[in-house]
Amino acid sequence: MTAKILAFAGSARKDSFNKKLVKIAAEGAKAAGAEVTYLDFRDLPLPLYDEDLETAEGLPENALKLKAMMKAHQGFLIACPEYNSSITPLLKNAIDWASRPEPGEPSLVCFKDKVAILMGASPGALGGLRGLVHVRSILGNIGVLVLPDQKAIGNAHQAFDEHGQLKDELQQVAIAQLGNKLVTVTSLLND
Repeated sequence: MTAKILAFAGSARKDSFNKKLVKIAAEGAKAAGAEVTYLDFRDLPLPLYDEDLETAEGLPENALKLKAMMKAHQGFLIACPEYNSSITPLLKNAIDWASRPEPGEPSLVCFKDKVAILMGASPGALGGLRGLVHVRSILGNIGVLVLPDQKAIGNAHQAFDEHGQLKDELQQVAIAQLGNKLVTVTSLLND
């Protein structure tokens, strides 16, 4: 069975370091034989989660699209920017909308039995490491198996070349290996 991996970053910024980072991991997953879908949240805008809005209008169309994409994939490659030592509002909002069940649907169906690998890039020296702790906690609490492998790239404003690749060859290989590891584990669990 071919592993199906969904790759995305918790950033909407056009030149996001984390979008560049997750694309490197996605290439590693493709090289390992996975079918990889890249999701840019700019293409799937969602309102701020509001239960009153959900009650009045149901799940927004883009929330349904997001849920369908997540349900169709066994693994997630997630690059997480760090905002004030925590998760970005964009990523948290997407998780919150995707967690809402449709009529007759089991709770947290987008997350149960999924496998994820986290990574981050930040202009700060820690590379977003503090925010990864929060994302790991959230995902683990809603049923995602978050693998212990993760990478944080510090000084991200200097880490990438003009083609979106990491200048440090060892870092480039390490990020690609995250994609490979996710495919290996996902394939074993879904065999």
